[in-house]
Amino acid sequence: MTEFRVLLEQSESSEPEAAGRLLPLVYEELRKLAAQKIAREGPNQTLQATALVHEAWLRLGGDPQSHWRNRIHFFAAAADAMRRILIDNARRKKAQRHGGGWVRVELDGLDLAAGMEDDQLLAVHEALDRLAARDALKAELVKLRFFAGLTLEETAKVLDLSLATAKRHWAYSRAWLYREIKAPPG
Repeated sequence: MTEFRVLLEQSESSEPEAAGRLLPLVYEELRKLAAQKIAREGPNQTLQATALVHEAWLRLGGDPQSHWRNRIHFFAAAADAMRRILIDNARRKKAQRHGGGWVRVELDGLDLAAGMEDDQLLAVHEALDRLAARDALKAELVKLRFFAGLTLEETAKVLDLSLATAKRHWAYSRAWLYREIKAPPG
C-alpha cells in the first residue's frame, strides 16, 4: 500500500496528523496545476495559484464524503474543486459587471479553462452541465482536460479508457460543446 493511500485512510479515520502529512505529498502537484491555470488567465484575473490550491484543499477537506480510492481519484476531486472555484469566481465577477449577451468561445484551442474570459468560462460551464445530463463520461473527460489540464493520455488512464476512445470522446465533446455554445438560447 502506498504512503499516499495509507495517509488517505488515516485522514478518513480522523487522525489529525495524517492530513498534515498528506498535504506535502500533493501540494506541489496541486500548486503546479493551479499555476498553469493562473498563468493562462486574462489580465482581469485576481485569483492567485496559491489561493486556488488552498481553497481547493479546504473544500476537499470539508467534504464529508471525501473517501478517495487512490491518487487519481483524489486529483480528479481536486480538479473538480478547482473547477467550482473558478466558476464561482467568474460568476462573482460577472455579477459585478452585470454583463450579458453573446459570448464568442473558440473551442479549437480548448485546453485549459484558466485562459478564458469569465463570460466564456461560464458559457462552457453551462454547456458542460447540459453535456453531463446527456453523457456523464464525456463530461468528465472534458472536466479533466479542460479544468484539470490533464493530457489525453492522463485522462484516458483516469477514466480507464483506451487512448483511441478518449480521443473520439474528446473530439465529439468539443464539437458538441461548440454547437451548444454557438446556438442561440431558447
